[in-house]
Amino acid sequence: VLFVVDLTQSTIMSARQRFLATLTGHPTDRPPLFKEGIRDEVLQSWRAQGLPADRALEELFTCDYSCVLIPDLYQRPELTHWPQTQRGLSALRHRLDPADPSRLPAGWTEQVERLRQRDYPVILRLHNGFFLTMNVERWESFVWTMRLLKHDPAYVRKVLSIQAEFACQIASRILSEVDVDAVLFGEPIASSHGPLISPKMHAEFVLASYEPLLDLAQAHAVPVIIFRSYANFRLLLPGVFQRRFNCLWACECEPDAMDYRRIREEFGPTIGLMGGVDGDVLRGDQAGIQREVEEKVVPLLAQGCYIPLADGRVRDDVPFENYAFYRRLLEKVCY
Repeated sequence: VLFVVDLTQSTIMSARQRFLATLTGHPTDRPPLFKEGIRDEVLQSWRAQGLPADRALEELFTCDYSCVLIPDLYQRPELTHWPQTQRGLSALRHRLDPADPSRLPAGWTEQVERLRQRDYPVILRLHNGFFLTMNVERWESFVWTMRLLKHDPAYVRKVLSIQAEFACQIASRILSEVDVDAVLFGEPIASSHGPLISPKMHAEFVLASYEPLLDLAQAHAVPVIIFRSYANFRLLLPGVFQRRFNCLWACECEPDAMDYRRIREEFGPTIGLMGGVDGDVLRGDQAGIQREVEEKVVPLLAQGCYIPLADGRVRDDVPFENYAFYRRLLEKVCY
């Protein structure tokens, strides 16, 4: 289902129209300008550097509002001992109860009517990633999971299948009550050196386990399917784009390995892109920020299907003066 915007009546679009039109390759009044992830401690630091105490960032810079729905997809209560065999997986099933209303996004009942009448984009997070699904928290559990991939692949597939079935039931309830604009799969599966599993294993285990969720999104005609990667994910990208993903959001990434300009050259102009601005540049001087915007953001905007954002959280070592300079540059090149 393609999202079509009629610009003959008005040149001013809502944030929702702007998001959908941008990522589906349709004309827009301008690209969306979303607020980066900025924690309270950063804002407190910035207030000592000139951010007015009585003003929010949304009042100082152009910020399109968006909403991310985050259902609880973890086992509750947490398992004290992760099951080591397929027989033990019944304990995991009991802790993934789709009928539990607390699994829904916070304040869901109160949110529904408001979300049905919104003018801003809503993104539903559907998957937290392979290693989090496998309960990897420490080195020991990482090693155990890597051994399982080789020595007991049936067990790994079963865990992923249980999680996908559970997530589908939660998502079905949400999608039956509210039309969402995008679904999001987060996959922290790489380091700064590259992926922690091979492309073959990623395709056979991880991407295959996404299929029920992708089927669900397709059945509900969700127009934007976002894959959010972390660090140096580059070797795994071809497999992702062979599935039904049509948007990449690369976070905390290696700028050279995940350079959106080269990704565009390889995978084509219709792939949606979010992010792409090297957060490390914001810590430097304003000349570097200007180069980043002029050399990277401007060409991507010219190609379309691109929403500029810093590639991760803005930390408190970014001076407010630099952040303000960056946001004003974005406004200048987007309007």
